[in-house]
This record gives sequence, structure tokens and C-alpha cells, in this order.
Amino acid sequence: IGLLECCARCLIGAPFASLVATGLCFFGVALFCGCGHEALTGTEQLIETYFSKNYQDYEFLIDVIHGFQYFIYGTAAFFFLYGALLLAEGFYTTGAVRQIFGDYRTTICGKGLSATVTGGPKGRGARGPQRAHSWQRVCHCLGKWLGHPDKFVGITYVLTIIWLLVFACSAVPVYIYFNTWTTCQSIGNPTKTSASIGTLCADARMYGILPWNAFPGKVCGSNLLSICKTSEFQMTFHLFIAAFVGAAATLVSLVTFIIATTYNFAVLRLMGRGTKF
Repeated sequence: IGLLECCARCLIGAPFASLVATGLCFFGVALFCGCGHEALTGTEQLIETYFSKNYQDYEFLIDVIHGFQYFIYGTAAFFFLYGALLLAEGFYTTGAVRQIFGDYRTTICGKGLSATVTGGPKGRGARGPQRAHSWQRVCHCLGKWLGHPDKFVGITYVLTIIWLLVFACSAVPVYIYFNTWTTCQSIGNPTKTSASIGTLCADARMYGILPWNAFPGKVCGSNLLSICKTSEFQMTFHLFIAAFVGAAATLVSLVTFIIATTYNFAVLRLMGRGTKF
């Protein structure tokens, strides 16, 4: 068969779940990394402008922010590579699964995957050794690297646990900014609260952002309301929300990868090789 027909038949083994998960992973990581980076920069500017005039008070905070930004750079690079690798693994294991059940077994790519993933024939027939097709050799070599879904299940599972912690950490700044925004709403509508406007404050020291000896460390009353109305505060707040949504989308994509890869692994072990877990 021709190259185009071979490619068309190989598309039968397209892993639609992995395609959706990869797109969601790239979208989530891009949203988390891009918005998170800018939100941290905005937080640094807000602290410097309104909460402390002494550089020594927020010097450690700046180091932490820069550390998180470097972590974001590494996260973006890692997930781009690992997402592409998971997608490739999905193509090859899904193709191997479908060649067990359907017409995919008749394609050259399916035959190559059958030999490497499901433990099928190694290129010898009734007439002895046969010369492998070039495309079959390519699939055979790729299958050696990508035809091990059990390893990807373990790695992705550990990565999901780690990302759960990242997801939880991304909720912390959203919580802080939401509390500040709620306080500003109370200041702007004094009839909805019995407290004095001057006692309504946003204290950065309370959240551990600044040390307790930082001055002023907090902003109260009408001054806080004016901060909440600035574009810097509004933009930073919404960027943290977007980063939180991106972290959630990435978590969903990792869970989808685990489900799809585990299914392929189960089918290949139980039906492809006839062995038990």
C-alpha cells in the first residue's frame, strides 16, 4: 500500500483521549505559567509600593518570588516535553490495542507495534527470515521506547500527586486576594458591616508575606479601598485566578492520561500477552 493509505489506516489508532488530554495539558500549563509569572511580578510591585518601604522587610519575599518564577520556567519546559511524550505513547499503545480488536492489525504500523508491544512475531514467517519494511522498522524502534505503558502509568501517577500540591499552593494567593477584595467591599459599603471603616485592614504580615516587624505591613480604611481600585490589584487578582484555573486544567489532563494509559496497559497485558498483573 502507498504512504498516504498507510497513514490513513494508522489514524485508526489515534488516541482521542490522549489528544484531548494533551491539548488540555498544554493549555493548562501555559495558563498557569504565564499568568502565575505575571501575578507574582504584580504582587512584588504591590508590596513594594503600599506595604513596606524598607527593602530588608521584603528582601526574602523577592527571593521566594524569583524562585517560584524559575520553577515556572522549568515546569513549562518539562510539561511540554512530557506531554508530547505521553501523546506519542498514547498513539503507539492505543494503536496496539486496536490492532488486537480490529482492522488496525492489517497496517504496517500495526504489525510493527504488535511485534514490540504485544509480543507478536518478530519478522519470521513460514518461509524463514523476511526483510522488514522500512516503516515497520521505524514503528518497531519507536515501540521499544513507547510500548511500555506501565512505566508511564507510574511516572504520571507520581507527577499527579506532586501537581496536587502545586494545585493546592496556587489556591493560597487566590484566597489572600479574595479576602482583601472582600474587605474592600465592606469598606465601600459601610452599611453592610458594623465595624468601623478604620479597623478594616489588609495585613500582609498575618499571611507570612512580611515579617512582623515590617512597617507599616498593613493598609486600612480608605487607603485600602484606593488600592483595591487600582488596575495593578485588579489585574494581579485575576491573573492568580487564571493561574489557579490552569493548574486545575493540568490536573484534569494528568488524570485523563492515567485513565487512558492504564486502560491500554490492562488490555495489552491481559489480551496481548496473556499474562496477569
